[in-house]
Amino acid sequence: MKRFEACLRETAARRPQHTALVCAERRLSYAEFEREVERGAAALVADAGLANGERCVIFADNRIETCVGIFATLRAGGVFSVINPSTKAHKLAWVLNNCEASVLTTQASLLGVALEAAAQVPSLRRIVLIDGDQATLQTSVPVPMIAWPAWQTLPVAPLPAAPRGIDIDLAMLVYTSGSTGEPKGVMMTHQNVLFAARSISTYLEVGEHDVVLSVLPLAFDYGLYQLLMAVLCGYTLVLERSFAFPQKVLPLLAAEGVTGFPLVPTMAAMLVQMKTFKPEWAAPVRFITNTAAALPPAHIARLQEIFAGARVFSMYGMTESKRCTYLPPEQLGTRPDSVGIAIPGTEIWVADEAGQPLPPDSVGELVVRGGHVMQGYWRNEAATEKALKPGRYPWERVLHTGDLFRMDSAGYVYFVGRRDDIIKSRGEKVAPKEVEAALYALPGIKEAAVIGVPDEVLGHVIRAVVVLAEGSALSAREILQHCRSRLEDFMVPRDIEFREVLPKTS
Repeated sequence: MKRFEACLRETAARRPQHTALVCAERRLSYAEFEREVERGAAALVADAGLANGERCVIFADNRIETCVGIFATLRAGGVFSVINPSTKAHKLAWVLNNCEASVLTTQASLLGVALEAAAQVPSLRRIVLIDGDQATLQTSVPVPMIAWPAWQTLPVAPLPAAPRGIDIDLAMLVYTSGSTGEPKGVMMTHQNVLFAARSISTYLEVGEHDVVLSVLPLAFDYGLYQLLMAVLCGYTLVLERSFAFPQKVLPLLAAEGVTGFPLVPTMAAMLVQMKTFKPEWAAPVRFITNTAAALPPAHIARLQEIFAGARVFSMYGMTESKRCTYLPPEQLGTRPDSVGIAIPGTEIWVADEAGQPLPPDSVGELVVRGGHVMQGYWRNEAATEKALKPGRYPWERVLHTGDLFRMDSAGYVYFVGRRDDIIKSRGEKVAPKEVEAALYALPGIKEAAVIGVPDEVLGHVIRAVVVLAEGSALSAREILQHCRSRLEDFMVPRDIEFREVLPKTS
């Protein structure tokens, strides 16, 4: 096995002039991508003093610099973590302190949030500003700051060709909401990442001539693996920052000759309702993937009409193992409500409370076994012990997903429900307790409960049920404004329901 950054060196050597990344007006070949990564890695070591295993947090949009920062961190022997750009300062500070980050990379539009968080993080040694001139940087900052152009051109010696570490080293931390409301850092080694990327690439049958368009955030593991698989296989990744304006994004399918288009249900719902979709946009697409939540069968059928030449892959996964299952497209007609079978090289089963396999069509917890299973949650032994339990061999731990499934006699699994109270909205996981904590921080709220309400487009929308304190005259508008100031966009409730009292058990 090898460290994952070796994939970039190998691909750059094999096809140096092939386009690696397209983002807005920028296009980067694999050779150019590797050169920027090498310079960035050398600067991380020489300027920031990055030691093997230290953490680098990237707080930025989908952009080429984010991709360079990811691979520069790996090349320097570090561990990267990409954080959603809608994250607020208090949560960013929590993440930075939790992983004891040494370097924070961010962009000008997020600098205020980044600096507020950085002031609370003693481990930080350097902030790298993606879009800024060295002469215009603020002088009164909690951590020394450098602009990306200056960072990329520092007079430092190139790193030795030998890797700075081995394949069992930690490669990344992916922070995901948990039932406690505090984010949990999912630990993935280079072996984990390479195994997952290879397995997914195998069943999707992707190769170096593919072009994938991704609007998914690189902070979301589904979006992150679009980059990792592109580098592994040597194909082109077209990056967009969001799907907020489909009429701007969709023409890229034809303009860039896109062959692969990863979706979440929200995007699919928008697509199937569009009246202005042009057939020529869909012409080059040969595969579509969906995860985060199941697609309604009606949406699958409509996608197959719109993208007549494409295979549609329904999938199920979770950050703790990246991907668990996929449904072979030829099974869509007979098993449209199934999320499929185990991805190549892995095993799954539906288990009872003791972790033992149940008979077909019984409902139980999905258990996952394979090289893609996480190492655990960063500095959270209690949560790790709950998710990873003894497996077939004395040294092995398998992933207990906490999700309820049934498996038919042919081995295809069907999602039944979630054992915990996590709400999936817009493809993201929302911990009700985190939203409730934000509500309770607003004077005038006596009680609060957050629930998910089914929605055809978003999967679920967030509803807050609140009881006001005596004398409080808070309006729904004021409560929502407060939530927007403290929570990521996808966590903000869609509506507020006022009650005189909340029902309680004994």
